[in-house]
Amino acid sequence: MTLPLIGITSGHANNQYGQPAVQVLRTYIREVIKAGGIPLVIPSETPVTMHRELYKRLDGIILTGGDDIGIENFNGEQHPTVHKADIERDRLEISLTKIAAKGQKPFLGICRGIQTLNVALGGDLYTHIQDQHSEKKKHNYYPEYPRDLISHPVSITKGSKLFEIVGEKEIQVNSLHHQGIKTLASQLVATAYAPDGIIEAAELPEHPFGIAVQWHPEWIPEKPASQAIFNAFIAAAAK
Repeated sequence: MTLPLIGITSGHANNQYGQPAVQVLRTYIREVIKAGGIPLVIPSETPVTMHRELYKRLDGIILTGGDDIGIENFNGEQHPTVHKADIERDRLEISLTKIAAKGQKPFLGICRGIQTLNVALGGDLYTHIQDQHSEKKKHNYYPEYPRDLISHPVSITKGSKLFEIVGEKEIQVNSLHHQGIKTLASQLVATAYAPDGIIEAAELPEHPFGIAVQWHPEWIPEKPASQAIFNAFIAAAAK
């Protein structure tokens, strides 16, 4: 089997000397390698004119977690907690997501990634769930708690691709987000929910592998569901 080349989106940070750097947490890279893929970090500075050529050379894409998507991308409601919007990252990920949604190559969205998918296809977001959702449940269990803290269950829809991969109708997940899907894009189907009704997974029903989850499976890799998601994604990218 040929090892698939997996593009992993990245953000920005400053190193210890205050110099700008590309940033992606190594957990994504670890899980891609463990599942049999070759990781390739995609810098956010990659010009729009290169996005289609980049897509052609990849076998799959992971839309990673990270800071908030700029509210101007979805006519979002301003909130004091919205921070660190990254214009270049938004531009890259929304562009790549639109290309991937029309293509046939597998893509996997994680946390911010499910939000990027929804925004790219015309949906919108709660910019702070606890203030804007009727249940007012907590979903942002970081940084006060470890990233691998199991926070709540999610119920998975039978018949969905995610259910086929995980094989369970309910799993326990971590929760590291304060934003979430408000209005689901018309092309997407919600395939998992938190107890308060927040959408925890969505997929493109006609796509070979277009799946996104709101939790962070790369931080709970010992869970069978996490292993199954990465293994299925890499297997699909290898075809």
